Amino acid sequence: MANTQRHSFSLQALIQLTRFWNLVIIGMAQYFAACFLIDKALIWDWKLLVLAVSTAIIAAAGYIINDYYDIKIDLINKPDRVVIGKGITRRYALFFHTFLSVTGIALGFLLGLRMAAIHVVSAFLLWWYSNNLKRQPFIGNFVVALLTGLSVWLVNVVYYENYALVTIYAVFALFITLVREIVKDMEDLKGDNTFGCKTLPIVWGLRKTKWVIYGLLILFAGVVMYLNYEYTKLPEYYFLVFLFLPLAFFVGRLIVADTKKDFYWLSQWCKIIMLLGILSMVFI
Repeated sequence: MANTQRHSFSLQALIQLTRFWNLVIIGMAQYFAACFLIDKALIWDWKLLVLAVSTAIIAAAGYIINDYYDIKIDLINKPDRVVIGKGITRRYALFFHTFLSVTGIALGFLLGLRMAAIHVVSAFLLWWYSNNLKRQPFIGNFVVALLTGLSVWLVNVVYYENYALVTIYAVFALFITLVREIVKDMEDLKGDNTFGCKTLPIVWGLRKTKWVIYGLLILFAGVVMYLNYEYTKLPEYYFLVFLFLPLAFFVGRLIVADTKKDFYWLSQWCKIIMLLGILSMVFI
């Protein structure tokens, strides 16, 4: 029995470990940004396909190494979702993290040295985040948010243009992810505190952390409206429907949230806001 566990590997476990549907969302964001914000003909461009695949592979490697370092914490925060040690061994997890990171970087070279360099830095930051930064207040949250925003902005890098709409959606992805990461820390407060993490909810408490989120949302709204006013001139109702109403609902629920279940719901709602943002590209 012990020998079987030592060598166990499950494809289903690997798919769960790499957050397959999150990877789909990353690919959707890049394809929608390229096709609806730049040119619909880009859907057939091989460079866009390579970008989406390589970015998803780097992200998958990041999810694996994150779970690798967080086994003990996850056994407290979400024991039913722990994969490493059950469906896949630690050794296999490390192997796939390394293999996927190298593969993603190699694909980046097909798009040029600049893209390969970005993938190298991204893979390193994901490892550093998992190993250390996520246990620090705010900085770990910001790194994940920055990389999420970067995944959208990479469309500009591939096509050597600074398309304003792509930049606005990259900013949107950054802020929504930053808020979601902080909410997830509020959800995981018990396990993080047990193992000495210094996340915002632990250092400042839930009430002050909520005020940080309110401040971020106000800053986010201001930045997006400024960029729109200066560069794109989209109608205000567009932001009202796809952004401000969902965010208002989020804030209403955040004000009264005080349990793990509440914060889990808010985390999932952030995902829905992200999906709404991606789908809104169709109407531009």
